[in-house]
Order: sequence, then C-alpha cells, then structure tokens
Amino acid sequence: MSIAVVRIGSSHIGDLAGTPLDGDALVLEDERIAWVGTSEEVRPADHRLVVDAAGAGVVPGFIDSHVHVTFGDYTPRQQTVGFLESYLHGGMTRAISASEVHVPGRPTDPAGVKALAVAAERCFRSYRPGGVTVHAGSVILEPGLTEADFVELRQAGVWLAKAGFGAFPDPMGYVPVVQAARRAGLVVMCHTGGGSIPGSQRAIGAEALLAMQPNIAGHVNGGPTAMSDEDNQRVVLEGGDMALQLVQAGNLRSAIDIARLALEHHQEHRLLLASDTPTGTGMIPLALLRTMAELVSLGPLSPELALAAVTGSVARVYDLPAGRLALGAPADLLVLDAPVGSVAKDWKGALRLGDLPAVAVALTAGELRFTRSRNTPPPSRPVTVVHPA
Repeated sequence: MSIAVVRIGSSHIGDLAGTPLDGDALVLEDERIAWVGTSEEVRPADHRLVVDAAGAGVVPGFIDSHVHVTFGDYTPRQQTVGFLESYLHGGMTRAISASEVHVPGRPTDPAGVKALAVAAERCFRSYRPGGVTVHAGSVILEPGLTEADFVELRQAGVWLAKAGFGAFPDPMGYVPVVQAARRAGLVVMCHTGGGSIPGSQRAIGAEALLAMQPNIAGHVNGGPTAMSDEDNQRVVLEGGDMALQLVQAGNLRSAIDIARLALEHHQEHRLLLASDTPTGTGMIPLALLRTMAELVSLGPLSPELALAAVTGSVARVYDLPAGRLALGAPADLLVLDAPVGSVAKDWKGALRLGDLPAVAVALTAGELRFTRSRNTPPPSRPVTVVHPA
C-alpha cells in the first residue's frame, strides 16, 4: 500500500526558483511519487502510513555528489563502519562516488582501475545501506586508458570517472584522457586545487581545468587547498557549463568567493554543494546541511538556491531522475523544520540564521527510514506518523 504525506508547510520541488508543491500533500507508491494534491483529499484508510508534517517543510532527498565510497558501508580512511547510513540521518538519500581512491592497495594499471570501477558499481547496484542509493564505480583516470576502455566500461554499467589522482606527470596530460572519457559517455569530475593524499601532489588550477573541460570541477573551493582568487574567476567566467562543486571539506572563504562570482554572472545553475568525505577532514554526517547553512548565513546563497544545489541541480548535471518532487520521480524525500530552540520559523529561516534544519522524517524508494534523525535536533513542529490500519 501507499504512503501519504499531509499538512506540508514550506516545500521546494528542487528547482532553482524554489517552486513549492502544487498542494500540501503527496502520495508515494511503488517507489515513486504517485500523486500531489491537498490534505483534504487524502483518505487515511487508503494508505499504509500517513506522515503528518504538521506544517513542517518537505523537500527532495539530498544528493551528495562527492562521496569516497569503497566497498560496503565502510570507510578505511577513517576506520568507520556505517557512515553512509549515518549520512542518511543528515538528509543524504543518494551518494555519488568520487572514485574508490581510498581502497587499500588500489590498482593503478588500466586493467586494475577498470576492474575496481566495475566491481564497485556491481556491489552497490542493489545494496542500499540504510536505504541510501549509491551510484558507485568511478574509474580513476590513469595513463594508458584509451577511448576503447571507456566504451567497454560504459557498456559494463560504469558511467563515472575521476581525474586528478593518476600518475600523469603534468595536469595537462589529463586533457586527451578526460575528453576521450566524455566522448564515451562518462561523467567526468576533476580534482581541483592542491593535493589531498599521497599521489595527488600536483596542483590543478584554472588553466588545466579549462583545457580538460570535465563535467564537474570537483571541490572547486579546494580539496582542501583552494585555487587563487584569479583562478576562481577564470573558472566561473570561462568554464562554460562545467559544474562548480563546493564542498564541506574545502576552503570556506573560497566557496563564498565562487558562489558570489556565480551569482554575479548568472551562473547559479552550475553550483553544486557536496561533502568530499570521508577524507582526512573526517566523516561528517551533517556535511550537506552545514555547507548549506554556511553559504546562506555567511555567503550569498538563498535557502532556495542552496537546496537546489543538493537536489535538482545535481540531478541535472548527472542526468538522474531523482532530486525533485514531481509525479513519477523517485520517492526520496525529507521532512525538514527549524530545530527545537531556534528562533527561525521554518527550515529556510534556520539556514538564514546558520542553524542546521532538523531532519524530522526521511523516506527513500517510497519507504519510511526514520521518524527522527539521530544526528540533528528534533523539529519544532510535532511531526507524526500514523498507521491507519
């Protein structure tokens, strides 16, 4: 049977404008959003569960476009089990691999990196830790990979690639390989800024990014070391449609600078917010909420733009059906509210003040995952779940 969500307050369908739902209720069925309307039209007895938002907001589940998964719900970088399920309690309903670079003893030859990407993609194809969908298997670009290799990978189900960790002696060596991967249909992210781990000590700045033209400038505000202000400006002004990914594990000053430049030049559609974790910065379950709050309360983003940068904008760049509240879209959504004790009236006001919104309820693939986040404060409103049967 279906799940209904009623008495929705401040909603956001996932677009740049922050458009609200056309109604204050929706119904989830068969892992999809099946209906949108008004609470008065909902008959509780027709549904397996009824989530009463009590005026709290409903938004699409967050998509983190920079997560270093390995195998299973485990990160060897921080020796932590269950981090993906914990991230769900911070609102992340989907994770996109930024390469399995932290696998101990990872291979670096073409056959090895291809095998690693295929294995990771296969492992997460039907495995949802805590209900999180993981888009895994991002091939690490190494010397020797050819367009034929990328065609083979695409046919095997691998559609992600990562530049910046390979054994190229100079960043310009990535240019033909990135372009070959893109021609084969892979979505390519490139490391930006200074090195972050052994083997990535060569800084990648605007000149190399503009020559490569990856789909995404990964952690463009530094991972963790940022580019110069001049390079920030070049990437915004000359980067075309290259997505600008701002991350929690980066440089906050640079993130604010890039966000400001993007808005000044009407490039807000290129902004993505992500975590870039687990890394040396740690595993941060509330990374997306923290980044949103920082760039709204201290930076130039509105709550609506920040929300779009973790939902609809990510879906557009990666060509995913998720990240939006629309009929037929995957039923991944959150009930958000101002946290208890905040002077804010709703989740938008919380972000403006720099408070982290409360994640009251998370649903993924049309299933209720929790009714109170263990990582955020409780919501100001009495959100409840009713079992009509």
